[in-house]
Amino acid sequence: MTILRRGETCWRIETADRAAFLVDTQDYFTAVSAALARAKHSILLLGWGFDPRTRLHPDGFEGPDDPDEIGHVLIRLARARPDLDIRLLIWKSALPVAISQEFFPHRSRKWFKGSPVRFVLDDAVPLAACHHQKVLVIDDAVAFCGGGDFGVDRWDTLAHSDSDTRRLNPDQDQHAPRHEVVMMIDGAAAKGLGDLARARWLRCTGETVAPPPPLEADPWPPQVRPSVERASVGIVRTQPAWRGSEQVEEWRALTLRSIAEARHTLYLENQYFTSPVIAEALAKRLAEPDGPQIVLISTARSPSYFDKLTMDRTRSIMLRRLKSADIYGRLRALSPFTTSGKPVIVHAKVTIVDDRLVRIGSANLNNRSGGLDTECEVAIEATDAATAQAIITLRNHLAGHYVGRSAADVATAIERHGGLAGAIDALNHGGRLQPIELLTLGPIARFIARYHLGDPTGPADDFAPLRRRRHLDEQVRAIAAGKVEREKLV
Repeated sequence: MTILRRGETCWRIETADRAAFLVDTQDYFTAVSAALARAKHSILLLGWGFDPRTRLHPDGFEGPDDPDEIGHVLIRLARARPDLDIRLLIWKSALPVAISQEFFPHRSRKWFKGSPVRFVLDDAVPLAACHHQKVLVIDDAVAFCGGGDFGVDRWDTLAHSDSDTRRLNPDQDQHAPRHEVVMMIDGAAAKGLGDLARARWLRCTGETVAPPPPLEADPWPPQVRPSVERASVGIVRTQPAWRGSEQVEEWRALTLRSIAEARHTLYLENQYFTSPVIAEALAKRLAEPDGPQIVLISTARSPSYFDKLTMDRTRSIMLRRLKSADIYGRLRALSPFTTSGKPVIVHAKVTIVDDRLVRIGSANLNNRSGGLDTECEVAIEATDAATAQAIITLRNHLAGHYVGRSAADVATAIERHGGLAGAIDALNHGGRLQPIELLTLGPIARFIARYHLGDPTGPADDFAPLRRRRHLDEQVRAIAAGKVEREKLV
């Protein structure tokens, strides 16, 4: 049985001649820079945040007359190629978020004023929702989708070093190490993401944007090595019901099906873990005698006060539920650290199911990503041995890079120790992966966690925490009892 199903667990399934898994932002920004340089007709960017001061090559690649900040790069391209249509559609962030980002992306309007670049802030979502999609499409021929925005605190390497002089903010302060994953695709799959971006532009501005003409030359940057060839790519969305638009919950349906279909290993990297529905689905699999090993990698502590209050403490409740179900010892819930013990921010959103399915996108394992915020994810389901091996290699590479080991090292350890959980235990010398701390909750934290304040499930309970709690309790009971309503949950 396939996991990706058009109209149920994904919007569309399109072919990509090539797909590349870009692990950490050095590789992502390098690939973006090369792809932008080859743009002929159009560049479309969707983002949660955007800071034009973001450097694509902080390792010194830029020359004196071609600064590498993304804002300068785009303006330079637009002026050099008058026929190149460049559009940026970025969430019009709420004031508390804007303050934490030095009032970017709002200040970006001034950066692009008077330039050929079209920069628009998008607030076409319900109150308290956000546009969380992170998609870049070039000529409908090459596209990127993942968890990372263009921000001054995003760049890092696979090493996640304690001190890297390239990891600097504009004020020359060093920002924390950060882990991201992005998928790069071409062909019809890239055009599918172009269709998604144009639909969102239309909804925000009322302006119809025509697709670009076909390219004659190969748009794929030759320095980017494909991870997979001839892949079937599912495009997966979350879209809230708002002003006539239908509720779309493909990501939520795919997440529950991914959990249900896992045979031996479920690997998750995510910024948040606060959904009781997802937690119950995972707990149900842990309680099975022959269920899958489950590895969850997440940040030790969120960097923002709001997330510490609303996400970290609620995560502790979800993890306690998993631990109570883990009677066979198949769960590993871990946070990465540098060699000297500094936490690595895990901002990636990755799900890998056995050797069958890899999913990379913008959605978190929380309530709002399932029905309130706009999200976009791309997924590849293996239909041949080569794709299956590429999925396993990515998983082993991700797990291994936290502890300074190769994908081959992880593969060998899996054979010796009976699976990914045992391999991580064996290779985790120096404690660079540590169990996620379970926090003690006081009365206020318990109240916030009980009603999932700041984390609604959709527009219907946006400002109705009692309704939210009842709705979540009903779904959790349905999963626990095995009475999941297909049209609502799967």
